[in-house]
Formats: sequence, structure tokens, C-alpha cells
Amino acid sequence: MDGDFQMKTGTILKNKYYLYLTEFFAGMSVMAVELAASRLLAPYFSSSQIVYTIIIGTVMIAMALGNIWGGRTADKNPNPDRLYARLMISAVWIAAIPLVGKYIIIGISALLVFAVNSNLLIWAAFFTCMVIFVFPLFLLGTVTPSLVKYTVDSLDDSGKVVGTLGAFNTIGSIIGTFLPTFVTIPAVGTSVTFLIFSGILLLLGLVYFISAKTRLVKSVVCVLLFAGCSVSAFFDSFAFWEKDLLYEGESIYNYLQVKETDDSVILSTNVLFGVQSIMKKDESLTGMYYDYALAAPVMAGVPEKEAPKILILGMGTGTFATQCGRYFSHAAVEGVEIDQKITDLAGTYFALPQTVKVATYDGRAYLNVDREKYDVIMVDAYQDITIPFQMSSKEFFTMVRDHLTEDGVMVVNMNMHTEKEGNINQYLSDTIASVFPEVYTVEVPHTTNRELFACVKEGGPERLDRSALEPGQGELGAMMEKVAGGLSTYERGSYLLTDDKAPVELLGMSVIDELIQNEVGYYREIFEEEGVSGLLDRL
Repeated sequence: MDGDFQMKTGTILKNKYYLYLTEFFAGMSVMAVELAASRLLAPYFSSSQIVYTIIIGTVMIAMALGNIWGGRTADKNPNPDRLYARLMISAVWIAAIPLVGKYIIIGISALLVFAVNSNLLIWAAFFTCMVIFVFPLFLLGTVTPSLVKYTVDSLDDSGKVVGTLGAFNTIGSIIGTFLPTFVTIPAVGTSVTFLIFSGILLLLGLVYFISAKTRLVKSVVCVLLFAGCSVSAFFDSFAFWEKDLLYEGESIYNYLQVKETDDSVILSTNVLFGVQSIMKKDESLTGMYYDYALAAPVMAGVPEKEAPKILILGMGTGTFATQCGRYFSHAAVEGVEIDQKITDLAGTYFALPQTVKVATYDGRAYLNVDREKYDVIMVDAYQDITIPFQMSSKEFFTMVRDHLTEDGVMVVNMNMHTEKEGNINQYLSDTIASVFPEVYTVEVPHTTNRELFACVKEGGPERLDRSALEPGQGELGAMMEKVAGGLSTYERGSYLLTDDKAPVELLGMSVIDELIQNEVGYYREIFEEEGVSGLLDRL
């Protein structure tokens, strides 16, 4: 073995188990950073399969380059000081991600708005990953080839040693996969998760350098930088431009933000896009798609029925459930919400009536085990800004139809309106029309929403009449007139989503990209004509 390494046999590395522990914690940290990366990006770019693919691809690029460079460096200069210095640099970089990451995301997105004409979110997510994650993971990629150099004494046991290193790395990776998802992110959040695993890497380096009695000053500097980043994590916010949020946190599934305005309380699961739930303080209609969805109970004859049942898949904090309880008080309203923390927020901030039962379940999985029939089923399940593919297929909508009464109605919120041929709404509408005999749609003015009503039998729209409502429900009656005036019969096309083929993420990203381009078109023209100064004057 190289003389530089032999000089350090008095250090902790004389025991190979420390090298194995280094491999273990390096593997664990790589997976933890990868999973935390998905949560860092999700509030800005969604948690779709596309974003996961970008993250995984970026990690693989970084690790491959690290493996190559680490092997060559270990051959030229196998001094372990270099490896553990790289671990400490990587630790500090990872610790800084919660502090600077959100600014990098916003900055890259803002630059690409003026440089990219299509696939903005995809390119923004890719360049963000390259800037934030490639360097520290590249450094972690050097660990395995370096440790092989330090642990293999002869060819006689090289297979055993390399196999042991691989096993430690794999076991660490397994633990690093489960810990962030089920323990650290739900318990302490994404920022602290980055700090926990960067702290482990920092500690590995510190123990080594203290044992070797070398580079102690540089080690102290790394510790101070880590401490500074750690303090900042407790004042961290994904939406750093928002002030006085009622709540900001994370669950296993979502980033969660509750904001209060003069007349409303709003839940959002994405920093940049959309309102997932809303509560009007004066108990009036919301002015959003929830009001249009109230046509579904009327079309299903709920006002005239003795014990009607309404099921909401994608409950959120209960906007539609609360409205149904207000206007159809005799109906039993149930909800399915996969995220328990959202249900908790519903009781804390959104005054969800205690009479509304909420099951913590995936919507489709719930239907698989449920044997009840419902007069109305609302499908409003969004995973931040994307639709779960398993709740957009022909097989799923067939399951919904089978859970409806003989005159039941399904209402689906479609939140990505575009006129582009072959868009996601066409796919959804055609798929639903292949299952239900009567399908109607209505546009929600001044929004990107479209409500779709699928009826088990004919005659639903004929019930949109004030005479079907209870006295004193003038606000709801006026809303029904508005829905009836905008309702149109949907003519089925040839697009189809199935469990086997449902590219909802690509279709959804395409629409979101178009919406973004439309919104920034005005500012892009100013930038092209007047440059940065003209743009700043308009902002």
C-alpha cells in the first residue's frame, strides 16, 4: 500500500471497520439527499414522475463522474486526507442547500422564462438539479473507489473486501431510503433532513482528522459553516416571499401552506401554483369551481331524496364537503384524503364539520374495499399540480360508475384548460365518456378549471331548476342557473387513458408550460424590446 497511507496506520483507519462505516454512511447520505431533493423541488416543480426522473438521472450522472475521478485520484495519490476532506466539503454544501436552494430555484426559473420557449418546468428542474446537487454527490461518488484503494491489502482477499464495501453501501442506501420518507421529513421537515445527513458526513471527517491530528483549522471552519447553515434552517420558508402564513409544513406526501386573506383561508400544496382548498369566512360561495360542482347533487336529485350519500375523493380540507353540508344538510357526506396532515389542518383552520367522515386512504384503493353506493362522487384528486395516473384511467372511472346509484352523478374537476389538440382534458373527457352514457361540461369563468358531470342515466341537467331547491337557497339557485346556462353535452372522441397507458404527467406538464408561457408573454416582449431596464420599470 502507498507510503502516505502507511504513515497514517496509527490513525483510526488502522481499523478497517471505520472505512466500512464511511462507505455505509456515504451510501445512506446519497439516498437521503436524493429523497430530500424531491421534496425540495416538489413545491416549485411538482412531485411528478418527470421530476423524479430528472433527480435520479442527475444523481446517476454525479455518481458516475465521481466514481471515475475518485478512482483515478486514489491511484495517483491515495492519501485518505483527501477523501475525508471531500466528505466535509460535501457535508457543508448539503447543509447549505436549505439556505440557498430556494433562491437558486427561483433564480433559474426566472432566467429560463426568457430563454426557453417550451418545457420550461422540465428544463428548470434539470438545471436546478445540476447546480444544487451534482457537486456534493460527485464528491460522494469518489468514496467507493477511494475506499477500495485503502482497504484492499492484496489480491488474495480483494473480492471479499470489495464485496463487504458494497454490502455496507447497499445497507446504508436502504436505510437512507426509508429514514427520510417515514421518519425525518414528516417529523422535522426537508431542511433539517438535509442537515441531519450532512452532519453525519461532517462527523465522519471530524473523527478522522482529529485522530490523524491534521487539517484541524480547516475542520473548524467547516464546523462553523455547518453551524451557520443549521441556524438558518429554523428560519427557513419555501415561500420566502410570503409573510405571516398561518401554517407552513410538510407531510409524507405534500408541502403544506395555509394562508389567510381578509375574506378567506386558503390551503396550497405548491408554492407557485394553485389553491387546493378555500374557506370563505362569511360562508358564501367561493367563486371557484367548487360552486359549479354543487350542480352534481342537484342533477342527482339529492334535494328530493331521503338519505342521499355524497363521496369526495380528494377531500383536501373539505371545501366541497362543507358546501354540501350547508346546502344539502340531510345528505351524508364522506371524504377520502390520503394525507392525514391535510385532514388535521381541515379541523384546525377550515372549520370542517365533525359530521363529515374522512378516511385516510388513496381514493382508488378506498373504492376497491368500499361496498357503498353513492348519489354523488366527486373526483378532485391532485398530487400538487398533477393528476395521479391511477385515478384517471378507464378502469378507475368504471369503478366509480359501479359505486353510483342508478341516477348517480360523478363530478370531476379538470384544472388544466387549453385549446391544444390532444390535451389532458380531452383524454380525461373521452375516457370518462367511454364509461358513462351522458357527459356534460361547463367552463368556470376567469379560471383554468372545467367541471365535468358524468351521469349514469339521462335527465340530470333537467333538474337544474330553482324548484328543486329548498326555500331560502337563492344563492344556490342563481348558481344552478349559471351552470345550466353554460352546460354543454360532451361529444366523445378517440383519446383514452388506461391503467397500462396513462401519460398524465407529460400531458399535464405540457398544459402548465403553455399557461406559464401565456402569463409571461407580456414581460418577455418588454424584455426583448427594452431589455432588463425596461423590465424592471414594469415590475
